Amino acid sequence: MDQESSRDVPARALFGLRILSADFNQAMRLLGAAALETGGPARIVVTPNVDHVVRLERDAPFKARYASADFIFADGMPIVWASRLLGRPLAQRVTGADLFVALCRQAAQARWPVSLVGGQPGAEAQLQTLFQSVYPGLDIDICCPSMGFDPLGAEGDRVAARIRARAPRLVFVCLGLPKQEQWALRHAAAFPGGVLLCVGAAMEFALGLRARAPRWVQGLGAEWLWRLLSDPSHLWRRYLLDDPYFLILCWREWRRARTTYKDDA
Repeated sequence: MDQESSRDVPARALFGLRILSADFNQAMRLLGAAALETGGPARIVVTPNVDHVVRLERDAPFKARYASADFIFADGMPIVWASRLLGRPLAQRVTGADLFVALCRQAAQARWPVSLVGGQPGAEAQLQTLFQSVYPGLDIDICCPSMGFDPLGAEGDRVAARIRARAPRLVFVCLGLPKQEQWALRHAAAFPGGVLLCVGAAMEFALGLRARAPRWVQGLGAEWLWRLLSDPSHLWRRYLLDDPYFLILCWREWRRARTTYKDDA
């Protein structure tokens, strides 16, 4: 049987992105196969949530580059709900946090070399200890960049050179939007295959450094509320002022779909 590829999974045009309508198992098969590809370029994974969609709408040049990622999975449950209401249903929510855990387990079992970019400066030794405790046997190299890390500058180039020399199968980029995507998009073409996953706070959730919302809260699509209540001083503006703009974007998508339907009729 031929190996499954992203061409075998339908994509839905939503919010200017081509989001793969994959369930979690399909996503894992796609990324597992891509991780073993050699010869470059590395494949890029992004997992948009509501905050990403809103911020991308306000930065058209960056949005065009973000949309060029090889694998785009819907991280936010509201995006899945919107896809259904708009008549372009996605199969399932596929989060960066869940992919991180499953791929670390797979890499530990398969003995894949892994690299990670993220974490607090100087925390490499502490994170190595945590990874070996949570994922015994995982072959991971960790680079914690400076607080003023410029993904397009000299430090970003040095980090890329270090990872290129290691030739890992997986690279987790945990720098947050937009730094992680900017770095991945700049350097993927020079990497000898593998997969670059832009997964934000996934490492902190996986290692227990930050509490993730319970599954039932995630299922209700209320993970944003859990995060807001956990850190209101930092997140209130994002969730209460910025992200409600997502409703306007949904309305625009609906209007665009109706216009297209009328023009085709």
